[in-house]
Amino acid sequence: MKTSFRLVLVSLPLVLAGTAFAQPADSAGHRRGPHGPRGNAAIRVLDADRNHELSAAEIAGAAAALRTLDADNDGTVAATELRPARPARPADAPARPERPAGSGADTARPVDPVMLALDADKNGSLSAGELNNAAASLAALDLNKDGKLTADEFRPLPPEGATTGRGPRR
Repeated sequence: MKTSFRLVLVSLPLVLAGTAFAQPADSAGHRRGPHGPRGNAAIRVLDADRNHELSAAEIAGAAAALRTLDADNDGTVAATELRPARPARPADAPARPERPAGSGADTARPVDPVMLALDADKNGSLSAGELNNAAASLAALDLNKDGKLTADEFRPLPPEGATTGRGPRR
């Protein structure tokens, strides 16, 4: 009896902490981060079955899937449609800590292989021509030529010259 009581006392704080930090799910049941659904918007719409890889069928349907991001229906997916602005911080939010020199906007960001492949003119948006060529562009990322893209084939690459502590990318 004492052991059961101790187990409850020990596990109760863990359960409460887990529920306090759980992220709410959206209407489709997908977990959301603090600024909306997590990850790359293009990958979210391309990965229809949410298995963290792009099948041959998902690659073939890439143009149609990416067109769903075209909120203003102008035939292109603008950079703002790919990366919507973060919501404004509430006025009563605590001040953000200052960043050390070299860690602000001047710091290089990881390179997104999916956007490198899709955005042929490197202007940050996807034109109608780039959307039409999406399947071929994504197929070029298939390093092992197995007909699908796994997370290691489309995960962001570290900035040039950065060390990651991981082994070489395969």
